[in-house]
Amino acid sequence: MRAFVLTGPGKCAVQEVPVPVAVPGEVVVDVERVGVCGTDVEFFTGAMAYLHQGHSTYPTRIGHEWAGRVAAVGDGVDPAWIGRRVMGDTMLGCGHCRRCRRGHQHVCEQRQEVGIRGQRPGALAEQLAVPASSLHALPDSVGPVLGALVEPGGNALRAAQAAELRSGDRALVLGPGTIGLLVAMFARAAGAEVHLMGRTEESLAFARTLGFAHVWTEDSVPDLPFDAVIDASNAVHLPGLALELVEPAGRVVYVGLSGEPSRIDTRTLALKDVTAVGILSASPGLDATIRAYADGSVDPGPLVAATVGLDQVGDVLAGVRPAHAGPGPKIHVDPRLT
Repeated sequence: MRAFVLTGPGKCAVQEVPVPVAVPGEVVVDVERVGVCGTDVEFFTGAMAYLHQGHSTYPTRIGHEWAGRVAAVGDGVDPAWIGRRVMGDTMLGCGHCRRCRRGHQHVCEQRQEVGIRGQRPGALAEQLAVPASSLHALPDSVGPVLGALVEPGGNALRAAQAAELRSGDRALVLGPGTIGLLVAMFARAAGAEVHLMGRTEESLAFARTLGFAHVWTEDSVPDLPFDAVIDASNAVHLPGLALELVEPAGRVVYVGLSGEPSRIDTRTLALKDVTAVGILSASPGLDATIRAYADGSVDPGPLVAATVGLDQVGDVLAGVRPAHAGPGPKIHVDPRLT
């Protein structure tokens, strides 16, 4: 089958690789859509921390935001999965350690991450093998495009939930990229008044088309009480700004990651009686995200700007935007396109 393979920083190719086999406990999925995200770009540039920590090596096959249909099942897997549209959890815990036993498999020290960690091949290929235990069935109303947005949506939903927003609360989201816009959508669905802060007029203009009227640049954020501030950016200084902007007794949520250490003043954290929460992984939020997409309370479809084939992935990772792309921040891949 055809698969996109990274062979080194800035080096990639679409290669013919062996088709996956459904070993006991696993399934093989025909991949229909895959989202390209910032983690994939870090693998392309060589900046991804796992490459320097020994958790990942080249060559590697990336892609962890995916949807498809189950084509085959291994021994011990219910054959009823065959033909069903699914997406899958990225985080695959060992299942035996204390963290896994306590339901925290997404932070298992020995975990694999599909397309990211432990050389578990990713979804930028015609087929993908994953444990059946990682599957989440998608209803008919959640097609492949929305299905491939469940994984980033799960991260965003967890960030919005961590903000503990109630109807009438005011929230500020820093960074109107895919995660930030999804956070804003889930916060709006919770009844909050949502504000977004970004850097470019293009990103803010797109946010307005999604119904977000309160959009700002860093120097124009109004002096308002924000009950929660969610940092979904990769800017090193914004975690500190989030703490400055949040209302006393409010909550700051960190779901974005910068390329170097960020600093916050814990004296401010304590003296303002602020709760700070870090979010890693969509795992605990996948089912709720699927329900939100299915019932229409959150519609992330407009975030997808273009869909390309495997042969165009290298250009996308290098920052070349497809000529036919719309204004959204997300690029999808259909491995079946030639």
